[in-house]
Amino acid sequence: MDNLHYNFIDVKIPDFNPEFFDLWLSKIANHYQIVLGEISFVFCDDAYILDLNMKHLEHDYYTDIITFNYNDKDSLSGDLFVSVDTVLSNSEKYASKNFQQELCRVMCHGLLHLIGFDDKNEEDVLEMRRQEEICLNLI
Repeated sequence: MDNLHYNFIDVKIPDFNPEFFDLWLSKIANHYQIVLGEISFVFCDDAYILDLNMKHLEHDYYTDIITFNYNDKDSLSGDLFVSVDTVLSNSEKYASKNFQQELCRVMCHGLLHLIGFDDKNEEDVLEMRRQEEICLNLI
């Protein structure tokens, strides 16, 4: 899809298949009956995402994804920064997941933020996890 972009800043993801992600993210959009605008996934390392987190959110910690929402009234748009380092460490920490599964979870998590789901309290976190599972089942 011309409106989904994948950028890599000093990281590589072996066997990254943009066509797979284009199709899957389109299925998610169809499920939620939304239109995908310009969305960029930027894959980076922990140092890069920590810098973003400190500069833009004043958070001094690592995270797996930071979502910048540029939605307009007609479509979802945004920049989603994904720390490949944190995705890898989380996939190892939670032995039930492999890297590809964790990457998919993080990517749909960012898209869900653009849709309007949040994870600021315990109830929201539970709903976000439920929505992630819905998205992952669309693979």
